[in-house]
Amino acid sequence: MYKARPDRPVTLPLLSLRLPLAGWVSFLHRVSGVLLFLCLPLALVVLDRALSGSEAFEAVSRQLSQPAVRMLLLLAVWALAHHLFAGIRHLLMDLHVGVSLAAARRSALAVAVGGGLVALVTAWRLFA
Repeated sequence: MYKARPDRPVTLPLLSLRLPLAGWVSFLHRVSGVLLFLCLPLALVVLDRALSGSEAFEAVSRQLSQPAVRMLLLLAVWALAHHLFAGIRHLLMDLHVGVSLAAARRSALAVAVGGGLVALVTAWRLFA
């Protein structure tokens, strides 16, 4: 049987870790930031094409009406909302507002629910 040496780093089994809600909100804050960063060049290309003329605007509009593209837009809206709400939460905690355990749990729940509600409203508008 393999025995880890104490002078070597330990690899944590990430899929078996049990994070509290605040941990998931913090992790998803990072994920949403990466998604937004990756979406930025694509959004700029789409904006450039849409502003290049009326025919190009109609073509972009048709492409954005595809169900798969709408799902990506929904993901981007969730990422934006979650990143905004979690960023506000982190800024408030940096100012020592809501740092108690109970307040941190409530604010994590508010971020998760707020991002989810924005995504639900957006889905209702996109797919109605």
